[in-house]
Amino acid sequence: MLIGIDKNRYQVLLQEGNYQVNATLAKELRNNGPAVGDIVSLAGDTSSDEGALSRIVRIEPRTTLLRRSADDSDQVERVIVANATQLMIVIAAANPEPRTRLVDRYLAAAYDAGLTPLICVTKTDLADPNVFLENFQGLSIPIIRTRSDNFDLAGLMDILAGQTTVLVGHSGVGKSTLVNALAPEANRAVGVVNAVTGRGRQTSTSVRALAIENGWIIDTPGIRSFGLGHIDPKNLLRSFEDLWETIRSCPRGCSHLVESPDCALDEAVASGALGTQGADRVDSLRRLMTSLS
Repeated sequence: MLIGIDKNRYQVLLQEGNYQVNATLAKELRNNGPAVGDIVSLAGDTSSDEGALSRIVRIEPRTTLLRRSADDSDQVERVIVANATQLMIVIAAANPEPRTRLVDRYLAAAYDAGLTPLICVTKTDLADPNVFLENFQGLSIPIIRTRSDNFDLAGLMDILAGQTTVLVGHSGVGKSTLVNALAPEANRAVGVVNAVTGRGRQTSTSVRALAIENGWIIDTPGIRSFGLGHIDPKNLLRSFEDLWETIRSCPRGCSHLVESPDCALDEAVASGALGTQGADRVDSLRRLMTSLS
């Protein structure tokens, strides 16, 4: 299993012997290389001797693939993680303020990749996250709450057990602190949030897979944007689970955008059938659809 990449060196954990080796990439894979989480085949020196260097010669078939693009108009995908099973969206209740539309983007990427999403809200001792979480009350995904000074590790471990969970989040939300609590030997650098701009400083600069009790977590660098240029529009609609039943009753050929005649979303918003956050949820979906088109 590929657990880390540092420039042109790949850290691979061997199935036999359960030890780590360093590897380079075979020439035939240089235009389409592996990602953290990939299961790879090696050739060359796979011993644990100092200075030993093997070569990645094959990438085994992937079960899932989390990707993003530079922006919504960019069709070139950037592979982030392979073979994960869960996507943990880490947001802060405050400092920095949570962003609804960034969470919507993460959810769309999770469904497109075939990952089960969950939300972890950090710093709940600084602010009450309930108003923000109302935006997602119609979704059947787990929501975990943690404090700056206390992590419910038992509850977290239950959700992470037997899974390979990739963590994503805006810079400064406390993702590295969470990773260090789950895997103390990781010693990921922890940053602070700028008091003037409200933005966090990126501290994790590489994707890294870390073993925890009965599972894996994969830490990723904090980002402020998440392009969805590669996303299948059907998977975008699926990520708005709370709107899906309404969308299914739309006329055939409905674009679900503002100008679409007889769109069931407009009727549901007007009648209040989608709840207090219904208009905001429909607006978020339509913004994403417009951006992708």
